[in-house]
Amino acid sequence: MRSIWNGSISFGLVTIPVKTYSATDRTSSVSFVRIHEKDGAQIQYRKICELDGEEVPNEEVGKGYQPPGDDIIVPVSDDELSRLPMPTSKTLTILSFVDPGEIDPLQLDKAYYLGPNGAAATKPYALLREALEHHRKVAIGKVAMRGRESLAMLRAYEGAIVMHALLWPDQIRPAAGVAPEAVQIRENELSLAETLMDSLGELDPAELHDEYREAVEELVAAKLEGEEPVAPAAPGPSARVIDLTAALEKSVRAAREGRTDVAEGEAESASVTPIRGRRTAEKAAPKKAPAKKAPEKKAAAKKSTAKSAPEKSTAKKSTAAKTGAAKSTTAKRAAAKSTAGKSAAKKSAAQKSTAKRGAARKSG
Repeated sequence: MRSIWNGSISFGLVTIPVKTYSATDRTSSVSFVRIHEKDGAQIQYRKICELDGEEVPNEEVGKGYQPPGDDIIVPVSDDELSRLPMPTSKTLTILSFVDPGEIDPLQLDKAYYLGPNGAAATKPYALLREALEHHRKVAIGKVAMRGRESLAMLRAYEGAIVMHALLWPDQIRPAAGVAPEAVQIRENELSLAETLMDSLGELDPAELHDEYREAVEELVAAKLEGEEPVAPAAPGPSARVIDLTAALEKSVRAAREGRTDVAEGEAESASVTPIRGRRTAEKAAPKKAPAKKAPEKKAAAKKSTAKSAPEKSTAKKSTAAKTGAAKSTTAKRAAAKSTAGKSAAKKSAAQKSTAKRGAARKSG
């Protein structure tokens, strides 16, 4: 990155030479040029003198100061400005260290990275960074950059020191007349609003992108290829909120269902970016658990029916087996009796035959 300002940080008796780099990039935002709609040519902006109507070259353009409420413009040269007493022209003087919560976000302006300028500045730079991070404080000071003096806030960020230009307190407009009159809020409405806040969870910066810029780029690409731009779908009619409580309850349900869809998506695909910071939301989740028990009961009933069916089948098989065994035992007993009867008949016939033989011998 290219340094845009070189100076130093005055920390008591410690001086830290630093280089300043822009921490933000606004070139990625959508910007348009002015054109003549009749022929598509770009319109140029020229510096025209209001007295003679002639174009003024850049080398003849100077500075002038117009006091508030006055029509007179007083010319001021760069040489006169350079002789003004401004101790912060090359030095950021730290005035105090405060808690970050004491700085109103309305005062935050452009952000810059500060880096050490030279090897000798490395250690005091690291010392100030570690002190800010360990003490959990931010430094407030004054600095003059690009011809004007402003407040500045220094804080530790990812191993570096970040400087935020701050607006002066008198540059913050009061909010008088903006807020509505006293409005009565019911306890259940406030509770539902807090539940909705917890259900939404924290924001993942990786999911944020400029959808308007993407739409403009698609429009320009289609026009360059000679295609007709795709008209976006017309938004549906917006329903007027009549019952705030019902709207909050519906929002909470939608947020929780969205969280469930995200969880299922994480289980199916590892490419889904997880949403962080859902601890509080997960505490509220058991409130909806009873509504999900019906499918589990049905599943359990099906399993119970499935289990009882094999048991009945087994019982039938067991009864059939016992009946078959009983029939087999009866048949065996009958067969045994039949065999015993035949054996007794054979013995009786043999005895009669022996008796006849004995009688024949006696008669002979």
